[in-house]
Amino acid sequence: MNKRLLGFVAAAGLTLSGLMAQAQTAVTYLFPAPDFLPAFAPFQLALGKGYYAEAGLDVTFRVGNGGADVATQVAVGNADMGGGMGDTALIVRANGLDIRGVALLGGQGITQIAWRSDRGINGVADLRGRSIGVIGFQDTTYYNLLAVLSSADLGRSDVDIQALGPGGIIQNMIGGSIDAMAGVPEWIAAIEAAGIPLTVTPARNFFASQAQAIIASDTFIAEHPEVVRGFVTATLRAIHEIIADPATAAQEYVGFVPRHAEDVAQIEQIMRMYVTNVYAQDGDRPIGAFDPEQLQIAEDFYVANELVTAAVPVADAYTNDFIE
Repeated sequence: MNKRLLGFVAAAGLTLSGLMAQAQTAVTYLFPAPDFLPAFAPFQLALGKGYYAEAGLDVTFRVGNGGADVATQVAVGNADMGGGMGDTALIVRANGLDIRGVALLGGQGITQIAWRSDRGINGVADLRGRSIGVIGFQDTTYYNLLAVLSSADLGRSDVDIQALGPGGIIQNMIGGSIDAMAGVPEWIAAIEAAGIPLTVTPARNFFASQAQAIIASDTFIAEHPEVVRGFVTATLRAIHEIIADPATAAQEYVGFVPRHAEDVAQIEQIMRMYVTNVYAQDGDRPIGAFDPEQLQIAEDFYVANELVTAAVPVADAYTNDFIE
């Protein structure tokens, strides 16, 4: 092959690479907590295994300051999409933040209620007078905790709820300065790994608790439906792989998130907890789809207990248009 022909081949290759790069749509996704948390494993797997790229997306992850901040940043266009809970839109739309869920990452709720097994607590009713940790008072897990407490006729003033953040919950549960927590599966695994036996009950057993959700603004959905569809499809693809083989998914995940490289067994344990307690479907809805009846139950509780300023139409809080 002569030099001129080689030059043509090289130029063609550069042109093709440039066209491929141009075909990628930049997408910013905002997490409500550090992106290395195993709760966000489906996103890291979808990114690391190239599923977003296959959908024509160049995804950048960023971290917000909790769920309320994510909802705000997504609503005003500072991020294209973000992470919340299935009922986040019910809480924030009344405040003028026009966001909605575009995918629900599981048929169960992500919030788990756990208490130290050495505290003589045998059920929710025994939490009266106890100290309970939550990530923050603007986080959906806090609202879920209030709903669970109400099932035992307990109110906010009947317990000592402390906003501690993820690290604070783990440290205080291990140290024994709090009796219980409302949080996610990976915090439970970390506490148990420190030798603290816990009793765990999903909030879903008491209330229409929701799983994680991908949220986007009404404007972004209207203007970029194919971007939303590509992102949702790629993320759900990763979830199905975790369900099918948690052990392999854990090995792949630590390859993309090296800080967990020494914790493969614990990551696998966490993923199995997600498969059982979060991703498992309720009925015959496909993973990703919202259940309007469950959302209505959640909203009715929030309104009755004055946890939201006003009710919004449940149909405005979600869309199942991107779920296949």
